[in-house]
Amino acid sequence: MGIVVRQRATLDVPAEDGISAVMFQTLIRRPLWWAGTAAAIAGFVFQALALANGSLLLVQPILVSALLFALPLSARLAHRKVSRGEWAWAVLLTVALAVFVVLAKASPGDYEASLTTSIMVAVVCTVAVLACVIVAARFVGWVRAVLLAVAVGVLFGVVAVLTKLVMHMLVHEGLVAVLTAPVLYLLALLGVVAMLIQQSAFHAGSLQTSVPTMLVLEPVIAVVLGAVVLGEHLNAGHWDLVAIAVATIAMAAGTVALGRGEGAYEEQLEADQRTAQAASKSG
Repeated sequence: MGIVVRQRATLDVPAEDGISAVMFQTLIRRPLWWAGTAAAIAGFVFQALALANGSLLLVQPILVSALLFALPLSARLAHRKVSRGEWAWAVLLTVALAVFVVLAKASPGDYEASLTTSIMVAVVCTVAVLACVIVAARFVGWVRAVLLAVAVGVLFGVVAVLTKLVMHMLVHEGLVAVLTAPVLYLLALLGVVAMLIQQSAFHAGSLQTSVPTMLVLEPVIAVVLGAVVLGEHLNAGHWDLVAIAVATIAMAAGTVALGRGEGAYEEQLEADQRTAQAASKSG
């Protein structure tokens, strides 16, 4: 819901305002955007509750299932039917997710990240995000959308790790420990920044270019950081690992394919809207 509604709220914002305060000043006056933002925040709350009970390795890949819901919802809002090909990819994604959830058994980490490792990760991620945003500002269209989506994927991957740390502290040390720890406030700051950049990515291009990149990259970053920073690792036999690898590839393929199908329609919708606006001005 958050993806579809917030993306549609940006359709009539000029391209030159895509990475600027003007777009956000426009959006905050729109009830539609606030509805999408509320849905996104609600989704994050459920993600946090899931991370309180499960590992990053289990929870994060399941988030790619967002497209299973975005697909029919977007089609409904646009008064169109979902194609057989789209349903086929949706079924493949569902099966791949089921295989992954059944076979992926993660060992809990120590959740005590070392200062040196944390600083190194923070520097690398910060440089990567800044580079993507700076370069994206020089382009328009799909290049900007992809670069911003990469930045969003990295940021939300880090946000997932911080969320896991906060929920671990909440469960084992209590609310006072969470409120007095800097990680909670770093999480809030990065979460806001990630949502703002995500909104710019939605505006820069169709769902075809931005959403698959975000949904595939976020769990990859989160799982890698979960292993490097928090010490999580996978417990699985040889053949289980093979099946998990195949399921992961199928999940990525299904996510990209569904995003491309939705993106093709979004591009047509935007083209029709621009034509209508041009006709209105000329008339």
